[in-house]
Amino acid sequence: MASQLLRLVRCVSKNNNAVEKLFVMPVRHAVTSDSGAMLPKPEKMPFGLLRVMFTVLPGLYLGATISKEGAAFLEENDIFVPDEDDDED
Repeated sequence: MASQLLRLVRCVSKNNNAVEKLFVMPVRHAVTSDSGAMLPKPEKMPFGLLRVMFTVLPGLYLGATISKEGAAFLEENDIFVPDEDDDED
């Protein structure tokens, strides 16, 4: 994020098309070369969903564990203890 902000500031100082240049993503529209030959298929990431699951699930578990331990620490040291009256509506 900081690098994009610095790049945006640099581009704004140079010209007016800074925002357009910042968010340009390469897109491949061609399926044939100049000679008419078919281009090779793009690379496909194997096990994409499995990789996402192996990344997200440990992060969620770690976050939940840190939250649980933090809440237990706060309650144990009487820093934050919910009142019994708070449960009644």
